[in-house]
Amino acid sequence: MQLELRDLWDFDDPLRSESRFRAAANDAGQRALALTQVARALGLQGRFDEAEEQLAALDRRDPEVDVRVDLERGRIARDTGRSEAARGHFTAAATKAEDADLQEPLVDALHMLALVSDQPERDDAHQRALHVARRADDPAARRWEASVLNNIAMDHADAGDFEAALPQFEAALDARRRLDPDPGRIVVARWMIAWALRNLGRDDEALVIQRDLKAELADRGQQDQYVEEELALLERG
Repeated sequence: MQLELRDLWDFDDPLRSESRFRAAANDAGQRALALTQVARALGLQGRFDEAEEQLAALDRRDPEVDVRVDLERGRIARDTGRSEAARGHFTAAATKAEDADLQEPLVDALHMLALVSDQPERDDAHQRALHVARRADDPAARRWEASVLNNIAMDHADAGDFEAALPQFEAALDARRRLDPDPGRIVVARWMIAWALRNLGRDDEALVIQRDLKAELADRGQQDQYVEEELALLERG
């Protein structure tokens, strides 16, 4: 059975994720692919030399393994402050993924390329990623739509243009509900909309959303510090 990388990831616990992928690597048929994610998990722990050694040891004859080695080398380069090297790796990964019709790693590579690029290349990479995600027949690639839209929204927000950011945050929530209805991710998407509304001076609308989020989280026995911080700002104002 094809290894589903996303099912084994816990990005809040890279050490646990590393263990899962090392176990998956015991299957000879998916060993190299699983070990690319071991390298990613090592990178998230700041163990960059080990991650590089892991990637260097892999047989890259499989096209997806080849693409993911470039992806992970790009992430390591980005995390260690080597943006130009990261751009090179992500560009290579995107080109190879497109040539091999690997839709999910193509969207991943384009979204990472956007993160290490300046405008207008940044916007171009985001739009290419969105185009691929929306037209993909691979469900894993389609699920990227919400994340790409959120990143586009954040570009507008970082530039202080919350009028442009808000509809992108709203589109991201719609995509999340349609394609990846994880409750925690939906909370984040709704929070982003409320945050944008507050920055537009639409405090009453923002307050309704944050109060709803607090109540829903409480029903699940949870609390979120970012919801609490926004509520404190809104209720004080």
